Amino acid sequence: MCIRARVISLKNYRINPDKKYVSVIMEGLQKKDGHCPCRVNVDDSTLCPCDEFINDGICKCKLYIPMEEAEEKLRKIKEKEKKDGDSTK
Repeated sequence: MCIRARVISLKNYRINPDKKYVSVIMEGLQKKDGHCPCRVNVDDSTLCPCDEFINDGICKCKLYIPMEEAEEKLRKIKEKEKKDGDSTK
């Protein structure tokens, strides 16, 4: 796979904590040689992280999400894990 490294500032963003979702997005990135799987066009502007995310903070595929959203997702994941763990006892 040929993914070009791009330097970005991820202030106030993080990778989506939903591991299953991220796995699907990563498969799409691999199939498109590092280009956003949510984009039809394939050019330098769609290499992940895409120009729209770098310039405007918008990640259409939700691989990168705002920190507040990530914290809420993590809280829900932990609650679900705890609930699932309690139900197996």
